[in-house]
Amino acid sequence: MIAVFIETRDGKVKKSSLEALSEAKRRAGEAGLGTAAVLVGAAVEGYAGDLKGYAPGKIVCLEHPALADYSSQGYARVLCDFIRESGAGILFFAATAMGKDLAPRVAAGLGAGLASDCTKIAVKAGRLEFTRPIYAGKAFLTLTLASTPQIATLRPNVFPLDPAAGGAEAEVIRKSAAIPDGFIKGRVVEVLKEQNAEIDVTEAEVVISGGRGLKGPENFALLRELSAVIPRSAIGASRSAVDSGWIGHQHQVGQTGKTVSPNLYVAVGISGAIQHLAGMSSSKCIVAVNKDPEAPIFKVADYGIVGDLFEVIPRLKDEVKKIMD
Repeated sequence: MIAVFIETRDGKVKKSSLEALSEAKRRAGEAGLGTAAVLVGAAVEGYAGDLKGYAPGKIVCLEHPALADYSSQGYARVLCDFIRESGAGILFFAATAMGKDLAPRVAAGLGAGLASDCTKIAVKAGRLEFTRPIYAGKAFLTLTLASTPQIATLRPNVFPLDPAAGGAEAEVIRKSAAIPDGFIKGRVVEVLKEQNAEIDVTEAEVVISGGRGLKGPENFALLRELSAVIPRSAIGASRSAVDSGWIGHQHQVGQTGKTVSPNLYVAVGISGAIQHLAGMSSSKCIVAVNKDPEAPIFKVADYGIVGDLFEVIPRLKDEVKKIMD
């Protein structure tokens, strides 16, 4: 069986988890295995309806009052217990902030190997073969895991969604998770959300990123105005812009930030240091705007605009608005 950890936020199942579930279905079909979508929390059965359209064989709800808020200790414990009890041989996570935190803890708890940030999965001789980028995206590594279960995190926006025709029914199983008193050492006291919070860059279909070429925090307004006319878009940033305090770290794309794979990535005023390219080079289409024709970003861009971003972006926004209208 291939089990998939399903991440939820703000009352919804995250799209990246549905992508992981879709890939699990495809590989399970090739290997002749079943699938299970695994929800963890205090009361998560309500999310089952969002998952039935993707036809997992089972929807498993692991519930405990102590799991109302995310806890790496608590979530890892109940997932390890579930894998041992169910005998699932494969476990997928989305390579989100939560998935990257949780998957290594589960792998360590089960004494299993982990393939992280995978961009391709195949079935070879009855086992999975994982492909992931290495050396800041300059090369790809293909590997198999000798341990069982095989655990992997899947890069968001890489694996296509695969809703089931007709929305096949799935068996919903509710289980009370075993969390000993005092086991969870830390607890969430408060969640502080960014004002006017935007779509997370890892979930967006279009990412518009700004760098040092914007010259100041106030000029990110140009990118937000462009983003406002493009559905499912988000604002990203280079490390230099974040380190300068122009925008929050949650927007940072790159080796020390977030890895994104949107359908369209627009790099505005970004030179294209290798650390930044490591976080966005797998984007399906890359557009670069920079006044320096020798900027490294143009080497990976599908389309390049050599010009002053303060002239280009307003005109680009106007043209996009015409198309959208």
